[in-house]
Amino acid sequence: MSRPKLGSGYHNLLVAASVSYLGDGAFLAAFPLLAASLTRDPRLVAGVVLAERLPWLLFAIVSGALVDRLDRRLVMGYVDGFRAVLTGVFAAAVLSGHATIPLIYVFAFVLGVAETLFDNASQAILPSVVTTDALERANSGLQASNVLSTQFAGPPLGSLLFAAAVSLPFIVDAGSFAFSAGVILLMLRIPRRTSVEQRGRGSTLRSEIGEGLRWLWRNRLLRALAIMLGVWNMLETAIWSVFVLFALEVLRVEKSRYGILLAAGALGGLVGAAVASRVSGRLGPGRSLLACAGLSVIAYTVCGAVPNQYVVGGMIGLAGLTWNVITVSLRQTIIPDRLLGRVNSLYRFVGWGTMPLGAAAGGFLAKAFGLRATFFFSAGVLVLTAALAWPVLWGTAIEDARAAATREDGRTGSSEAGTS
Repeated sequence: MSRPKLGSGYHNLLVAASVSYLGDGAFLAAFPLLAASLTRDPRLVAGVVLAERLPWLLFAIVSGALVDRLDRRLVMGYVDGFRAVLTGVFAAAVLSGHATIPLIYVFAFVLGVAETLFDNASQAILPSVVTTDALERANSGLQASNVLSTQFAGPPLGSLLFAAAVSLPFIVDAGSFAFSAGVILLMLRIPRRTSVEQRGRGSTLRSEIGEGLRWLWRNRLLRALAIMLGVWNMLETAIWSVFVLFALEVLRVEKSRYGILLAAGALGGLVGAAVASRVSGRLGPGRSLLACAGLSVIAYTVCGAVPNQYVVGGMIGLAGLTWNVITVSLRQTIIPDRLLGRVNSLYRFVGWGTMPLGAAAGGFLAKAFGLRATFFFSAGVLVLTAALAWPVLWGTAIEDARAAATREDGRTGSSEAGTS
């Protein structure tokens, strides 16, 4: 049986995303290094991550509703254009020696607001680019590209650029945003799927958000997955908010090698993205998600117990990506397209809105109990979370939800991508 074709629209989207991800990877290593060069207080360093993730708590819901109102392709293109200009301005500030912790906070916050729009639009647009039966494969490709560029190639590049000149990683990131915006606006061609007629005349932003909220709350499966993701992301952020200090002070990693440590962890993510569909098919999606949680518990515990840079490098990318491929594809399959931006943003509001709390917790845990404490705390809480989610994920709830969505598509005639 031949695999469904992804098409030129998907490949244009993949090219734009890959280049943008490469700049993000360089930024991923350079941003905490810049903060650590200005202060070694774990709370202030963690504050950078808090500022970057706070928009997911404050603006994710409104961003999702706007994505359902606007042309998703234009949202992505214009937002990346804005991010190119914003990052270029920040690079100029770094180059001129005017970078300060407060300025980093402001830049991280504004960039995070833009991210809520771009990420909601990019996930909502994919069902318009590929057919439903190709979603899991398409998401696997995007996730693999994300890991390869953001975590594998980008961080070593960012570290090396930072060592050569502090402003260079941010200049590269600005260029990657500009390239991505150009590809999306000039090459990506998809039908516009959301219109005033689909929403209904007189519809308000508040009523549309309420409609999405009711849909998510009534769906037991997505509600449970969103809560589990929220706890997991809080724990991940607690770790990553102070990871640069853990690497520099506990693992004794040189600044120029910090990105290589991050890239080593990306190997596990690449494997996860490559085998996600096969693992899901063999174990079932629910059991695959529980396996992801179990692997993360092992990884957190080993990182805290064995503070060796090679061991930590092998552990930090152990799970994660299989979860992303399965759950993103699931949402794109079972959420009606006209609600996709709103419900997806509400899901991510629960799943990502906890990140600022995690950043704050990571800073205070590290200050009070040491940098290794964040790993042990996260492992313990994740075990409890997985146990509570077990009744939902161990059965056939995910398969049943997909089957119900397929039956609904058959009744409404909306199963073909690009129609509404």
